Amino acid sequence: MKIAAFSGALLEYSVREAMEIAAGSGFAGIEIACREPHLSASSALPRVKEMKRIADHSGLAIPALGGYAGRFSESGDDDCRREYEDFCRLLEHADRLEAGMVRIFQGGPNAFLAADYHYEKAAFWLRKCAAEARKHGKRILLEIHNVSLIETVESSLRLLSMVGEDNVGLIHDAGNMYISDTDFGRESVKRLGRHLFHVHVKDIRRIERAEGPGSFRNVTRRGEEAFRQCLLGEGEVDHSGLIAGLRETGYAGWMTLECFAPVPPEEQLPHDLAVLRRWLELHS
Repeated sequence: MKIAAFSGALLEYSVREAMEIAAGSGFAGIEIACREPHLSASSALPRVKEMKRIADHSGLAIPALGGYAGRFSESGDDDCRREYEDFCRLLEHADRLEAGMVRIFQGGPNAFLAADYHYEKAAFWLRKCAAEARKHGKRILLEIHNVSLIETVESSLRLLSMVGEDNVGLIHDAGNMYISDTDFGRESVKRLGRHLFHVHVKDIRRIERAEGPGSFRNVTRRGEEAFRQCLLGEGEVDHSGLIAGLRETGYAGWMTLECFAPVPPEEQLPHDLAVLRRWLELHS
């Protein structure tokens, strides 16, 4: 398994600086967040080409673009059309960056609050996105995410079955699934099976009040809860079952470290990479 950094944790730096930090920390790749100042649907062609040159010079692959287009389930038709057009422009960027996967955000609300029409509308637009992605030879990533239609394995497979396209798959994110209070271990990997396209890794812990850097609140099945983002290994997300499941199923794709702990990235990235490598060795 190859490990990438997530540029979204480095948005206070230019994309050149982010790539230099990732390469200097020992990463094999970088997943580019589709947010300025790094990349967006409106990024000019010369700028995108320069990103590819920087990545090549730094020895970094670009396995995926972390897109934020979508939210089809919650949006009006005009907004959905604009989001679809943004996604189509990201596919063109993915071509130039040689990124094989582009993330779309499926939208909300929480799976346990969603109605059938939320899934139906998301599936309608995702089928359109899938058709366009196929023309580019790209795969679409839907991230299992708290406060979204796909918070659990069950809700994820429900949406995929409605989309019915084999180039649409899932990002397993144990941190997000911890927040949603659902299984994120060995069995979750096995149940996702061929639909598992990518893996995100981060650490979180529940806290009593959202106070201080790195803390936030989310609506979950338990009500409104508070959480804090942590360095890998210092939170409450036990990744051992996930890694065991990935080994058992022969997963050979990318893992992206998506940690947002309130620590300078120059310290956080090497720490988290070392911890993840140690965990992978324990399950080799």
